Amino acid sequence: MSKPNALSLGALPSTHPVKLTLAVPADLKAQLDAYAEAHSRLHGPVDTATLIPHMLAAFIARDRGFRALQTKSVRSKAYGATSPDSNPAGHAPR
Repeated sequence: MSKPNALSLGALPSTHPVKLTLAVPADLKAQLDAYAEAHSRLHGPVDTATLIPHMLAAFIARDRGFRALQTKSVRSKAYGATSPDSNPAGHAPR
């Protein structure tokens, strides 16, 4: 018996959801439904709406550009960098 193909999204952790409503194109909905079906075969029953937040979280976690921007933002805050908005007089920080 061959091992089934692994999906990028593994088993789902439990979460505390916040409701968000969005609209997607019909072809994307069909792909999401197909992914949910494949995921259900590998990990147990799950509906498309339950998968979407986990798919988005996985996407964001793998986005190196976003991670770099987040790290840069944290460093700027840690070292007291100022933005033009935080310096209303327009003077350069000393």
